[in-house]
Amino acid sequence: MSRAIPKRKEKLEISLLKTNIPPLVLLKTHRYSRFLCLKSSTNIMREILHIQGGQCGNQIGAKFWEVVCAEHGIDSTGRYNGDQDLQLERVNVYYNEASCGRFVPRAILMDLEPGTMDSVRSGPYGQIFRPDNFVFGQSGAGNNWAKGHYTEGAELIDSVLDVVRKEAENCDCLQGFQVCHSLGGGTGSGMGTLLISKIREEYPDRMMLTFSVFPSPKVSDTVVEPYNATLSVHQLVENADECMVLDNEALYDICFRTLKLTTPSWNSTSIQEMFRRVSEQFTAMFRRKAFLHWYTGEGMDEMEFTEAESNMNDLVSEYQQYQDATADEEGEYEEEEEGYEEEA
Repeated sequence: MSRAIPKRKEKLEISLLKTNIPPLVLLKTHRYSRFLCLKSSTNIMREILHIQGGQCGNQIGAKFWEVVCAEHGIDSTGRYNGDQDLQLERVNVYYNEASCGRFVPRAILMDLEPGTMDSVRSGPYGQIFRPDNFVFGQSGAGNNWAKGHYTEGAELIDSVLDVVRKEAENCDCLQGFQVCHSLGGGTGSGMGTLLISKIREEYPDRMMLTFSVFPSPKVSDTVVEPYNATLSVHQLVENADECMVLDNEALYDICFRTLKLTTPSWNSTSIQEMFRRVSEQFTAMFRRKAFLHWYTGEGMDEMEFTEAESNMNDLVSEYQQYQDATADEEGEYEEEEEGYEEEA
């Protein structure tokens, strides 16, 4: 037998048909009330919230936004400069149109150190992001999964979640989240999986897609990368709906076999830039006599300060030889290391 439709429900259906609101029916019983979407409307934007974390995730994310901006005809200032109407048809999926006519990415950028954020800001599309969506710490994770998941990352996670909530509230019909991160470092693996689990708790009915870069011994020699990846995979299995696996070793082989690059550049020597920045800070402080108290004249011994600066310069020069090495020289280094092992 067909059950009679309550009068309340009839009135609601009639009022919805008279307006331009997509047809939604409010089902009410004595136990629950919920919204049921009868059919999808082409006018509803299914927004995607993009999150990038750690050095690897932010570098991949920066390139991702360059490609998306080029597809939609958006320049580095957020203005539309395209020549096709098709470019603006689904632009609100990834962009939020501001009152001044600029398109702002629905992106959240996070890291446990400010260096990566500075490089993204100084990039070609660095000014297109909302300044409040840059969330970063000062200590760094040091390739330690536990630091990103339990200590430093846990202290910063509430600030990231506040930005996530703010962006989600600006969406009409949020489709889900996509996360760019690596599984070998500390921030992308530890804090990235922590954020994914928190989002899963708060938005259990939204899709969670991750672009996860798996580590490779060919590209980096950090010994704890397999442990970080193992701990992260468990979290992804539990909380991610879809995981796009990016193998760093496969990307490494593409550089040699497909692109024919003899000296590909990757992130193994990017720490040299950090050492150089610290060295510049050392020099600036040394010139201003920062090791002495401005009034009493007491403080750190000048020799200790000079020795620290010398050690930092040695680190920069040590990484320089690997950055400038060619493929032939790398083979010579490997042969020398094998010779040392045989002698030992």
